[in-house]
Amino acid sequence: MRTTSPRATFLVLAAGSGAFAMLQSLVTPVLPTIQAELNTSQSTVTWVMTANLLSAAVFTPILGRVGDAFGKRRALVAVLVALAAGCLLAALAPNIGVLLAARAVQGAAGAVFPLSYGIIRDRFPAERVAVGVGGISAVIAAGGGVGIVLAGPIVETLGYAWLFWIPMIIAGLAAPAAYLLLPSSSTTSRAAHFSWSAALLLSAWLVGLLLAVSKGPEWGWTSPAVLGLLIAAAAILAAWIIAELRSAHPLIDMRMMRLTAVWTTNLVALLFGAGQFALFAFLPQFVQTPAGAGYGFGSTVTEAGLLLLPMLVTMFVAGVVSGPIEPVVSSRLQLAAGSALSLAAFAALALTHSAQWQIATAAALFGAGLGLALSSMSNLIVTSVPAGQTGAASGMNANVRTIGGAIGTAIVGSIVTAAPQPTGLPRESGYTSAFLLLAAISTAAVATTLLVPSGRRTAPTHR
Repeated sequence: MRTTSPRATFLVLAAGSGAFAMLQSLVTPVLPTIQAELNTSQSTVTWVMTANLLSAAVFTPILGRVGDAFGKRRALVAVLVALAAGCLLAALAPNIGVLLAARAVQGAAGAVFPLSYGIIRDRFPAERVAVGVGGISAVIAAGGGVGIVLAGPIVETLGYAWLFWIPMIIAGLAAPAAYLLLPSSSTTSRAAHFSWSAALLLSAWLVGLLLAVSKGPEWGWTSPAVLGLLIAAAAILAAWIIAELRSAHPLIDMRMMRLTAVWTTNLVALLFGAGQFALFAFLPQFVQTPAGAGYGFGSTVTEAGLLLLPMLVTMFVAGVVSGPIEPVVSSRLQLAAGSALSLAAFAALALTHSAQWQIATAAALFGAGLGLALSSMSNLIVTSVPAGQTGAASGMNANVRTIGGAIGTAIVGSIVTAAPQPTGLPRESGYTSAFLLLAAISTAAVATTLLVPSGRRTAPTHR
């Protein structure tokens, strides 16, 4: 078996994780540009985000479990190739249909996150696992911030296709590096079996839930389509849980999901995701609102990104220091601190947002909170579950955060656009109410961290 230094392993994993994280936020600020370039409607172009969201929700936990069962390196190479192919297809897309297909292919690479955490757990010395997990979490958090900051400059100087060329190049280099440098993962006969019917049920309820939530503001929350999707998702979710409990080889071990450290961390992830995704979507929009609306600064996409640059810096720094300080400041305390910083950020935005420095300060607070939260959540999950379930558990944690993000974004969108001005622009009161709601959600996250077990633990290694 080939051996690779932890540093080289980390660099390969960071490249793949960073490429996918960038794609989660690069596209959002420039959807109007893509709409104009591909001559499509506003309602259709929103599927550029929805297609990616649905695909990532389905494939992240499933491919994480596939990595546990059949080898994490093999699965990682496959998802990096899919990411590069999806980016290539998107960069060359002649119409919106091809772009939507490309975004769905890209979404499958969401599994790079749980696979990276699993490889770190398998290959790093025990005392370096927290540092490695924190480092990858910092890259993931910063990658999302980089997307927001760089989207405008990339489109204005190079064209929107380069939103996909850049991550394609990174993923295209990371895939062969992963194959050549990373050792193959060992599996056991027990780990290499799981229920594919459970995978189909998981996919079905996730798609139903996320499609209903993401399209609720557009289709109407009481429309037959949305209500039907929510009812179907609830029924399939119940069937999935029953199937997993009865299975000798479950896709997601329900006993693992009932561990206190796991369910409490997942609940915080749900709440934190609501704030993260909503802020990424609506704070740039707030900043770009013309000052004539009574708020906002009339910033360009590039200027809005630069205003949020402090968030990127604090996000990365907090994520990087999270691992090294874990022996002194436990992951539970870091998660509480991250949630408290998120609360402070949203409270500040609700109370004062008339100057650019106020926006930048609040963004910096949120960035620090997100960096700490992502790193500590990942470390809590990785160290609390059996080795054979690391990928599946990490994938579900990422999925729960995505579900929270979809719900938070939809609710905030409904609040912001509920009573527009005669000009069609949202009212300032809509944003203020949304920020107050997100502050309340962050308060719930802080309270939930009190339920997270305080003791550091090493998870059992059986599969």
